[in-house]
Amino acid sequence: MAITAAMVKELRDSTGAGMMDAKKALTETGGNMDEAVDWLRTKGLAKAAKKSGRTAAEGLVAVHVDGGNGVAVEVNSETDFVAKNAEFQEMVGKIAYAAEGVDNVEALLAADLGGKNVADTLTDKIATIGENMSVRRMAKLSGDTVVSYVHNAATNGMGKIGVLVALNGGDAAIGKQIAMHIAAVNPAALSEADMDSAVVEKEKQVQMDIARESGKPEQVIEKMIEGRMKKFVAESTLLNQPFVVNPDLTVEAAAKEAGATITGFIRLEVGEGIVVEKEDFAAEVAKAAQG
Repeated sequence: MAITAAMVKELRDSTGAGMMDAKKALTETGGNMDEAVDWLRTKGLAKAAKKSGRTAAEGLVAVHVDGGNGVAVEVNSETDFVAKNAEFQEMVGKIAYAAEGVDNVEALLAADLGGKNVADTLTDKIATIGENMSVRRMAKLSGDTVVSYVHNAATNGMGKIGVLVALNGGDAAIGKQIAMHIAAVNPAALSEADMDSAVVEKEKQVQMDIARESGKPEQVIEKMIEGRMKKFVAESTLLNQPFVVNPDLTVEAAAKEAGATITGFIRLEVGEGIVVEKEDFAAEVAKAAQG
């Protein structure tokens, strides 16, 4: 695979590595961006920043809570201009309410929305507004108490990030604080038991490679890995993270002080993980001129 200047720049921007190091990393990994980041980390040439999904798509996440049940739905549009459109927002709100009665996107698209299903409603709206739209994903959460929070709200109950948190005990005040923490910190899982084993194993392997580069004895490396993985789990899991409202407490301890136990959470961010290919503006103009 040809390594382009744009790929090198992207890797440099995301890792802080030097240009030649970034190019070598991409060459060594056949142009795979994620593997190149790991290669740089192994060599001690990258910042230990989390690799976040490259977010490019627009739209809204809507949240709706009814008693102990909550639902979050992401509806995408091509531009932020449409996301601010009152007509689009009204449709997204209705789709969120319709999601209460279904369990997946396929069923949601077939759900009734005032005499017409969601899929047909989207098709009509695309024709009216003139921009492509889609219901990308939905998630549901149940508990004794479910609290919602929307970050960067465009209107009531919808915005760029939607969070639901389920609690046993406590009240809406602590629930909202925890939901705001989730929006800001973006934990990977509730607890260590809920973490993706493949993600944990990959991080462990990266940390082992980093430690071995130091040339230390194997028994010393094992101790180093144990400490680093403990830190990785603590940083990645909601219950073990320092609470943004009071960093002296973990989120779990703060909830306990308020008489609450956190049983689950959902966080949806608009466009999370979607990659939209961008063309160099000068090249785009040149192509248009040739046409």
